[in-house]
Amino acid sequence: MSETKQNSVELPELDILQRFDVPGPRYTSYPTADRFKKEFGPEDYKEVLKNRGTVSPDAALSLYVHIPFCSNICYYCGCNKEITKDHSRSAQYIETLGKECDLIKDSLTGIGTVEQLHFGGGSPTFLNNEEIVQVMETLTSRFPLEKDAEISIEVDPRCCAPEKVEVLAKAGFNRMSVGQQDFDDRVQIAVNRVQPFEMTKATMDAARANGFESINMDLIYGLPFQSEKSFAKTLDKVLELSPDRIALYHYAHLPEHFKAQRRINAEDLPSTPEKVAIMLDAIRRLTSNGYHYIGMDHFAKVSDPLAQAQENGTLQRNFQGYSTKPECDMVALGVSSISKVSGCYAANARDLPTYYERINNGQLATIRGYMLDADDRLRAQVIMNLMCQFMVQKEEIEQKFKVKFDEYFAFELKNLQHFANEGLVELYPDRIVVTPKGKLLVRAVAMNFDRYLREDERVRRYSKIV
Repeated sequence: MSETKQNSVELPELDILQRFDVPGPRYTSYPTADRFKKEFGPEDYKEVLKNRGTVSPDAALSLYVHIPFCSNICYYCGCNKEITKDHSRSAQYIETLGKECDLIKDSLTGIGTVEQLHFGGGSPTFLNNEEIVQVMETLTSRFPLEKDAEISIEVDPRCCAPEKVEVLAKAGFNRMSVGQQDFDDRVQIAVNRVQPFEMTKATMDAARANGFESINMDLIYGLPFQSEKSFAKTLDKVLELSPDRIALYHYAHLPEHFKAQRRINAEDLPSTPEKVAIMLDAIRRLTSNGYHYIGMDHFAKVSDPLAQAQENGTLQRNFQGYSTKPECDMVALGVSSISKVSGCYAANARDLPTYYERINNGQLATIRGYMLDADDRLRAQVIMNLMCQFMVQKEEIEQKFKVKFDEYFAFELKNLQHFANEGLVELYPDRIVVTPKGKLLVRAVAMNFDRYLREDERVRRYSKIV
């Protein structure tokens, strides 16, 4: 396959989309988080941290900090969050974060400087200016930052005026992700997120004026009252703002799992054909206006480091989505956060009372986790290559894991023939390639290598791909 063809994306026929649009994981981890075991606790994670200097001594360090608070609820949201207008609640949380940092620092061995730092939520900009500075000082005093570290934060323009952006820049942030979802007034009212164009523009203009190197914008298709025509107008405004990266998420209506979604009237949601039309038109518009299709729901300007990482084969995927840094150990702090360190996943308590109790008792907040075995590591690598590079080089896998690829994955290769017959993958003696037409369905391709999906019916819990 030529380089030009490999870097392109094609829109598959509607009938193919419908046949392969199955529920499936997003593969921000393998095994997926629903496989984590409650038997894995704080002492297990502490031991992993202590052994890191031996097991993965050269791995770079990445930090994730979860800020759960939001002033208002967005009805579509499925994130772990605390809705409150009481800003005094953040003081206890910040204090506990400091204690968690100390617990981690006391156990962590290996490289201690940070190449990546990301604040997510919730709404990290719920914190006031002084609190943001305080948290940054808490982190950097325990975990020094590399000179060229990527330091990013998710911002809500409704609580991130230009003056606050200046504070973020002075605190060290150099990247931001802006939540927008849609610019249509009717859609915004229906999901309880009224955020005018001028407000978002002011935040983004301030970010550029203060030296932010990259700005991402989050969009969602499938929300109430959206249509291909209305979303085209949203895309006009997105292109005017010209973010460096765009995440175009599919709204999964799961009111049985997310209470806030019960406030959305299912009759107001676009039909499946309309939803597909919105998605396909968005892909056409973005890829014809200077954005490179990264994978799944992510786009980046060709000059952006994310696109460059995909080009040079260093693109990775973790719980924050796509990442430019290969082979990072990610230490995650705060309620509901999930770490990945030395082949181990460790998930913190999802509720604040348990999180506070654990940390204040001098214990890590780990409530579940998972130690990858040899088969997990092998399959994780194959799935990562598919998700990030749309290709698996068999020899690379064979050399790294000491297996004969075609023998080890005989069952999986047989299943992939169905995808090959539809022109979604190409099967060569030395490699597997996801075709431009198959890229939108790469999750379905990756699922073939997920051993756990063959063992139970849990696949039904996942949202559909399209």
